[in-house]
Amino acid sequence: MPQATTTFKTTVPNARFKKANAVLQKLGLSAGDAFNLMLAQIEIHKALPFAVSLQPKPLLNADEQADEWTKSYGAY
Repeated sequence: MPQATTTFKTTVPNARFKKANAVLQKLGLSAGDAFNLMLAQIEIHKALPFAVSLQPKPLLNADEQADEWTKSYGAY
């Protein structure tokens, strides 16, 4: 038996949608797929799947940036 679905409509700037959609297409996803994935993460974590804050993170100094690069991508 198919699950009931809900249609969700929103308005976003054209330029933002086009840029995001280009990335999503490369990932093999539609905007609807991405939205559904985000809702699943909200359901799982009971929170947004990214940080939302009025307090900016402090900028990293050059050594900290190098450490983050190495952790993420390996030695330069």
